[in-house]
Amino acid sequence: MKTHTVEKIGGTSMSDYAAVRDNIIFHKQSRKEEGYQRIFVVSAYGGVTDLLLEHKKSDKAGVFASFAGAEDSSVWRDKMTRLRARLMSINYELFGQTPLCQLADSFIGDRLDEAEQTLNDLESVCQHGHFDLSDHLMTVREMMASLGEAHSAWNMAQLLKRDGINAVYVDLTGWNAEKHLSLDERIEAAFKDVDLANCLPIATGYAHCTEGLMQTFDRGYSEMVFSRIAVLTDAREAIIHKEYHLSSADPRLVGVDNAVPIGRTNYDVADQLANLGMEAIHPKAGKGLRQRCLPLRVMNTFEPDHAGTLITAEYVSEKPCVEIIAGRQNVYALEFFDQDMMGSMSRYGRELLGIIERFKVPLISKDNNANTLTHYMASNLKTIKRLQKAIQEQYPGCEMSLKKVAMVSAIGSDMQVPGILAQTVNALASAKISVLALQQSMRQVDIQFIVSNDDYDLAVQSLHRSLIEIHNHGEAICAA
Repeated sequence: MKTHTVEKIGGTSMSDYAAVRDNIIFHKQSRKEEGYQRIFVVSAYGGVTDLLLEHKKSDKAGVFASFAGAEDSSVWRDKMTRLRARLMSINYELFGQTPLCQLADSFIGDRLDEAEQTLNDLESVCQHGHFDLSDHLMTVREMMASLGEAHSAWNMAQLLKRDGINAVYVDLTGWNAEKHLSLDERIEAAFKDVDLANCLPIATGYAHCTEGLMQTFDRGYSEMVFSRIAVLTDAREAIIHKEYHLSSADPRLVGVDNAVPIGRTNYDVADQLANLGMEAIHPKAGKGLRQRCLPLRVMNTFEPDHAGTLITAEYVSEKPCVEIIAGRQNVYALEFFDQDMMGSMSRYGRELLGIIERFKVPLISKDNNANTLTHYMASNLKTIKRLQKAIQEQYPGCEMSLKKVAMVSAIGSDMQVPGILAQTVNALASAKISVLALQQSMRQVDIQFIVSNDDYDLAVQSLHRSLIEIHNHGEAICAA
């Protein structure tokens, strides 16, 4: 019988140790008859990965981005000094002026020293014409990322020991490892001798492996590590602890009192959310859970008595309904018009997608008619302009237009409700929002609306009011 859970704690939650201890660890650990039977996978403290790599939203350079892009080495060295000061500050906030704080400083200080020496050595070697820095940047990126998770996991294990829990630090970062292992091999080796009945493993959210997690997942790597640990240890349930519920819409837009936890949904809906950048879990990380029929629960760290939202493979809402209104702003719609496309849609589609892939631009959606293809993409304007230029060079006779838009989606595990399309369009029209484009697939799990970027907030509010708030769902759309 499956007895243990694998639980991931996000960076914002990790930054509040008291809440993690009282609402997550001790909240369930009081049931002594269950023993421990839990594995925790932790992210870096909130904001730390931004300092290590680059800011997730603004792209402001951290240590890695400064090392990769700055001609003056003093830039990344200054970033490293600031990073060190921040990590030591976090240690002091957690441990105070105690011997344990000195141990914490020593642990992360040693790793920072080694990382800085590695960057120095690499910078020196790459001054020689036979070595190209770009060949090593992904390795450097992974090394820097690993520091954040090692720091938070080590600290949490020590804090829990101090507070009476037999916590064990599980280091998956491969730091100073003698040989390279695949992700599965590293996880299996790390947990081979762990007695879940008598200890509480605190594992790093980063794992060094031959596959190179960041090449596929970039900053979503911790979700893949979490997922594989759950699958390989044959967990009863996978749980993600976040600072918010997986709700029917962003509470900041529709109001805290109007947003309601979803309660139950499926991996199909989770995929749609991930496509919009509102991840419950990365689709590739969710694949293993889905294939093993392993349920995933998303919980709010600060509401420990709420069951959260349970995501399973087979769930379909008892009655057809919209479960969530989600979307994203600052999407670039690149419209490609060529009358020679008629009868050659497949070829044009393949070639355009090939160019988009070459520029590594994330594609959110696309639509077409007889002679027009529109791709909706999430990237920066500079990259989109380069992409547009490359397409124009390959198709000099085409006409293209570029527009910054917002995408808003109504999503549900079963939305086969007669008249729902008319209802959604009427809701937007009543708010005087012009629909620039829309899509509804035959599977009826989502309807996508393209609207002006400035109309995003109002569109979310209008659809939520029309499709969800009218039902007065209570504590959850469907109780988990």
